[in-house]
Amino acid sequence: MEVESLRSRNGKSMAQPGNTAASGIKRRLRLRNICFGVMGVLIFIIILIVILAFTVFKAKRPVTTIDSVSLSNLKVSLDLARLQVLLNATLDVDLSIKNPNKVGFKYKDSTAQLNYRGQQVGEVPIPAGKISADETVPMNLTLTVMADRLISDSKFLSDVRGGELPLNTFTKIAGKVNVLNMFKIHVVSSTSCNFIVFLSNSSVGDQDCKYKTNL
Repeated sequence: MEVESLRSRNGKSMAQPGNTAASGIKRRLRLRNICFGVMGVLIFIIILIVILAFTVFKAKRPVTTIDSVSLSNLKVSLDLARLQVLLNATLDVDLSIKNPNKVGFKYKDSTAQLNYRGQQVGEVPIPAGKISADETVPMNLTLTVMADRLISDSKFLSDVRGGELPLNTFTKIAGKVNVLNMFKIHVVSSTSCNFIVFLSNSSVGDQDCKYKTNL
């Protein structure tokens, strides 16, 4: 009986190292499976984010549109003694910026310019701001003509005599679209509109606008 008892105790003591090794292997396998599972979930999330970034949340080009241009406070007179044209004029420009993205668009301080035959004759600032997703923001700008720059142009007098003043408005808005707080895409949207000011009735016509956006 003592011999059997001793054998029994020895058997148990010999079996313990085997059980410990087996449980260690199972633990390692369990940890490995957990690691593989976590990695699989992370890979799936990354793939999902990339798919959303290039489909639903794909950066689209904000569009700046000149809705209307009107002329106010136009005063034109001739100084025959000095052979000069005296001019005082203000342009009211209504434009809108549409953000077609599913996220907000932040833009920096910008400007709108008034040009006459390639020369800048007026400027107005556009303060920085933010446009929410799928939102269109209207802007009303007032451009005061720098008359001295017009008068110094040799073609200005002939344009006044003809009753038609060719002008151009140029706006450029730069900002960025933040997709899922991970991808920041810089966007520059510009609009150039050529039009004619008819001095006889202070009206604006023959508008031709071109739009350009760079991502």
